[in-house]
Amino acid sequence: MGVILGLIVMAIAVYPTLKDNAVTTSQLSSHTTANVSSQAITALDTLAVKGRAPMTGYSRTQYGDGWATSNGCDTRDIILHRDLVDTTVNDKCQVTSGVLHDPYTGKTIDFTRGAETSSAVQIDHVVAVGDAWQTGAQQLTKDQRVQLYNDPLELLAVDGSSNEQKGDGDAATWLPSNKSFRCDYVARQIAVKQKYNLWVTSAEKDAMTGILNGCPGEALPTK
Repeated sequence: MGVILGLIVMAIAVYPTLKDNAVTTSQLSSHTTANVSSQAITALDTLAVKGRAPMTGYSRTQYGDGWATSNGCDTRDIILHRDLVDTTVNDKCQVTSGVLHDPYTGKTIDFTRGAETSSAVQIDHVVAVGDAWQTGAQQLTKDQRVQLYNDPLELLAVDGSSNEQKGDGDAATWLPSNKSFRCDYVARQIAVKQKYNLWVTSAEKDAMTGILNGCPGEALPTK
């Protein structure tokens, strides 16, 4: 079991090379987190503001064939192991149980892997992939979109029903019910959009600004 846990830790550490041809952040955008203030509200001002592009050509397969694998562990299990506590892991590198202190609702959720129970905890793409498609991801290469889909910066283990309620919503249409997490949530969306050179709509920027005005020193996450 110690070997399996070690593989998960290694997978998290080497994530950017999940694919041999994974792109670097500098290839994605000239506006990287290394070049701006650590404050999220400052980073928000570096993002372009545009209207939504049409959904033409969109499908989940534009982001690859599901979760990528690193050191025998898929991205879903890597994130479960990162975000849950008291986890157990089987010899297939699958998280079979654990406890989630859910950031979106503030609830504590006992997770058990199974056909009828796994959906209680889901992996949310903080910038919904449909939203990403309409705000610049369709201009990325396929490899860049695969990297976005599997990037730990973009992923959180959360309450399944909240993830389903969010759908493809952005900050203007959906925010976590746990108000104490909204600053962290918006800052993470900004970090992802900046890293992958995505834009925001005017309504989205207004919503983000409204949240961050309550926490002007909110740091921009980097992982």
